[in-house]
Amino acid sequence: MKFHLIGVGGAGMSVVAELLLAEGHEVSGSDRTQSANLARLQAAGVQTFVGHQTEQVPADAVVVISSAIKPENPELQIAQARGQQILHRSQALVLAAGERDFVAVAGAHGKTSTTGMLAMAFEDLGWQPSWAIGGSLAGGRSGGHLGAGSVLVAEADESDGSFLNYRPRVAIVTSVEPDHLDHYGTAAAFAEAFLEFAQRLVPGGLLVCNADHPGSAQLAQQCRALGIRVHTYGVADAPSDGAAAHAQLTLPTAIGEAAKISFAGQQYSLQLTVPGDHNYSNASAAWLAGVELGASGTAMARALASYHGMQRRFELRGKAADISVVDDYAHHPTEVAVTLKTARALAPQVRVLFQPHLYSRTKNFAAEFAHALAAADSVIVTSVYPAREDPSAGVEGDAITAYLPGAEFIADPTVAAQQIANTAQAGDLIITMGAGDITGYASVVLAELKKREAQ
Repeated sequence: MKFHLIGVGGAGMSVVAELLLAEGHEVSGSDRTQSANLARLQAAGVQTFVGHQTEQVPADAVVVISSAIKPENPELQIAQARGQQILHRSQALVLAAGERDFVAVAGAHGKTSTTGMLAMAFEDLGWQPSWAIGGSLAGGRSGGHLGAGSVLVAEADESDGSFLNYRPRVAIVTSVEPDHLDHYGTAAAFAEAFLEFAQRLVPGGLLVCNADHPGSAQLAQQCRALGIRVHTYGVADAPSDGAAAHAQLTLPTAIGEAAKISFAGQQYSLQLTVPGDHNYSNASAAWLAGVELGASGTAMARALASYHGMQRRFELRGKAADISVVDDYAHHPTEVAVTLKTARALAPQVRVLFQPHLYSRTKNFAAEFAHALAAADSVIVTSVYPAREDPSAGVEGDAITAYLPGAEFIADPTVAAQQIANTAQAGDLIITMGAGDITGYASVVLAELKKREAQ
């Protein structure tokens, strides 16, 4: 077959292109700008274009798009006008996966890190996995990779419902908590989508759910009632009905101490290179998936130590004037709370520069954001990053600071970054936090700190 991918240079799209090529299909694609991914695809045999032009779309190709492609894209418009078949990236990934063992990781929080853990652990085991992750791995490794092995690991995005296109052998659900209400409308509809996702498992497949999270624990109960095979994990006790296998996590109580996973009468030692109880929880999910696919419990626990994090997941960006600067993707109240719990264990004073992501999310969760951010010693909130949304009248970052006495709203992120740097003290930890372009302002914070250090 012939495929044309619009936005082919993205991490998720590039691995789809590579997989389709490996399956023997003819592949072309375009992206807005030149990139390392585009160059790599061209070298592999994908015909690539910089810029979006109608003449680049083969009339006999299946056209693949991601959720980021706007309706006004000229390549999408010509494909629609011709009546060409158009697939979402998730649909094409299922097609490209072929007979590979497909592991799909979903959840309101933790899916990117859990997918990264699986990718690195499976690589350490020598399985030569393929992966499609919505972020880059620590050390600059791409979130998309084609391996020669029989396992494909993918982050399953619930934001637009596209995760319902997957047919996994193993499905992981780290959490179910209302989000993306601009798409789903209600919390009940959001939860129902995860139930439908679980029912997309191939026959005999396994659902792995977090028993510590009420939403995913409820999903596990619903799925067991439907006859779906379920394993749960968490520091919580095993489900009271005893109907599901449960991996019991014992968290480390001191720096350098290993966690323990107890499962099926055996205990395994687990020691990670990334901080935070939430990472041990994510690792428990990854451990269950690896064991399901044939790894020994001991080997899988050891392999998880090869994971060194994702970019923008509590990523240390630098240190100056004895002040550490960390960048984190947290953009939901629960994620903010988890990030700050980790930070509080590492520094005496924690300062946060927070950029809300989406007007709808800011409006829906302003009070919850304020409650989560209250765990920091000082907070500056900057303007909302709109992403796909148009501005909403009366909704700005000050909707959050209104619920948080002592917090500041500074609309200009550059001014906000300079302000938080200039008020920090030796030994502090500064976090730039959010899913938008706030990541770029970590360098502004560091520049201000280096000026101070040079004085």
